[in-house]
Amino acid sequence: MRMPDSAPDQTTKSKYGSAGNVNSANQSSATVKPHYDVLVIGGGIHGVGVAQAAAADGYSVAVLEKSRLAEGTSSRSSKLIHGGLRYLESFEISLVWESLRERELLFQLAPNLVRRQAFFIPVYDRTSRKPWVMKLGLLIYSILAGGQKNTRFRTVPKSEWDSLDGIDQKGLRKVLQYWDGQTDDAALTRAVMQSAQDLGADLFYPAHFQQATIDADGVSVEIALGEDAAEKTVSTRASVIVNAAGPWANDVLSRITPKQEPFAVDNIQGAHIECPGDIDKGCYYVEAKDKRVVFVMPWKGRTMIGTTEAKYDEDPDKVAALDREIAYLKEVYETHFPNRDSTVINHWAGLRVLPAATGAAFKRSRETQLPTNNSSNPRTLSIFGGKLTGYRATGEKVMKILKRTLPNQTPIASTRKLPLRDPASN
Repeated sequence: MRMPDSAPDQTTKSKYGSAGNVNSANQSSATVKPHYDVLVIGGGIHGVGVAQAAAADGYSVAVLEKSRLAEGTSSRSSKLIHGGLRYLESFEISLVWESLRERELLFQLAPNLVRRQAFFIPVYDRTSRKPWVMKLGLLIYSILAGGQKNTRFRTVPKSEWDSLDGIDQKGLRKVLQYWDGQTDDAALTRAVMQSAQDLGADLFYPAHFQQATIDADGVSVEIALGEDAAEKTVSTRASVIVNAAGPWANDVLSRITPKQEPFAVDNIQGAHIECPGDIDKGCYYVEAKDKRVVFVMPWKGRTMIGTTEAKYDEDPDKVAALDREIAYLKEVYETHFPNRDSTVINHWAGLRVLPAATGAAFKRSRETQLPTNNSSNPRTLSIFGGKLTGYRATGEKVMKILKRTLPNQTPIASTRKLPLRDPASN
């Protein structure tokens, strides 16, 4: 089942390749207003999600994006709207439950952007996770999703194995099939921003956050508009600012007075490759030799394989897939699909933000962290981590915290009911 394009092909040919349609159709607002209730720094999925939540709650809000919407991590993900089946192994039950609820909601709100997709798990003699463990995990996954027919799993009969896109059958013991979601992450980001703009939110890009000063009444903010961050400098005020800059979030904190303590995180690089030919049946959830899970997925007429996980300490603007990552993903693909063309025709890498820790990134918590400068009267709130699937729930949580500072307003909409459309598809 191929994931259809959600918009005309507007892929930016850059060092990121065709990670997503990153050309934004959302129009940048003409003039920065003298005051906003909420000023969001960062035009990724979490930044636009907060903007939508704030605008729906009746607040004035603006988003500052230094390049274009979804230019960073939000166009370089695995394009999945899912509960996170593997998070059950680390007992992150509440995260999986929330993500599955958000997945089902997005199927309703964005049917042209988020599609239910079949996922297949081949279980081999060499697979570390035993079939009964897999089945137990899928049963829990289905129950957490509500247990309806379209959330259940099955064992694929051997008579159907030949139809599974050329999956290697040597040593194959079982094939399990369940349901999750797939999306165009950049298009979804644009759609959420469009929803926020329809509710009155402003968007500015290219807009570089320069510095901010917190005082008793709010925050004074300086912004540089233009590609070179020096074309035009403007000032505004905000009741609160939301730091949704992803891998650049600690840099944003360093520009705020009084001094803000950096949050202890690691930037984790994840690479993807694309190979020729479409996968027809759905997505595949396969185990690499190092026991990590890798996805093999249809993507706009090609096959996408990802992702890797390695700590990244360099400039986030310079992240790129490494030769060893490309080779690793190519080997995984060739092992499981030996008769398919494994020529790498495109590759890219993105960064996810995880709590600082020793040990494998694969096993770290994916819970979103929302530190503030003051828990009882926050003027700044930062978003560290988070999943694409949970952006809307994160926006709700952020607004719940910010309302400790913001004046009461009458909501004008609910993000649980707002349909989403990609403006680039008009």
